[in-house]
Amino acid sequence: MKIAVLGTGMVGQALAGRLAGLGHEVTVGTRDVAATMARTEPDSMGNSPYPSWVQAHPAVKLATFAQATAAAELIVNATSGDVSLAVLEAAGRENLAGKVLLDIANPLDFSRGFPPSLFVKDTDSLGEQIQAAFPELKVVKSLNTMNAFLMVDPTQLAGGEHSVFVSGDDAEAKKTVTALLESFGHTDVIDLGDISTARGTEMLLPVWLRVYGALDTPMFQFKIVR
Repeated sequence: MKIAVLGTGMVGQALAGRLAGLGHEVTVGTRDVAATMARTEPDSMGNSPYPSWVQAHPAVKLATFAQATAAAELIVNATSGDVSLAVLEAAGRENLAGKVLLDIANPLDFSRGFPPSLFVKDTDSLGEQIQAAFPELKVVKSLNTMNAFLMVDPTQLAGGEHSVFVSGDDAEAKKTVTALLESFGHTDVIDLGDISTARGTEMLLPVWLRVYGALDTPMFQFKIVR
């Protein structure tokens, strides 16, 4: 499948690398290709700059948001939640029409420091805002309740099976995303319902952040026990 991964940070790199390893044709989207390739310093989280990462992933292409989405069959939004709408606008509505968007972004607000709060919650969600702003997209919210390493390889947790959620209005789009999740190794995929259910998974982030602080590691995940 031809897949565009929007975002060059840790999440984008993890998704792009895993998807390429599974045989997909992957293009990472960025605002400015030259600027991205000119980076030499780690990002604010201490992650290696994109040029260092891409040396180990020569099959992954880099292009502008519009170029990446134009040829894609599926799009992954791995951008920061506060810029997601602007990034999709930059990608071009004509390049988004009719396509599935796997939305991983969270509406994190760091304006008051760490831990962040949410800039939308309770009666709305970032997933819903993206769907409303781009009705031509088939938005599926998923993978936003775990760190990047577990997104692409859930077997890294010795505790066994854990849960991943999907929310979206289009049943076929959710099937496409579920198949992708299963190819990563996820075995407990729970369909929560329409895109409004993304409010629930986005509001798990304050809990996730507090658990991270208590355990001093991001290597944990939620498991729904029946």
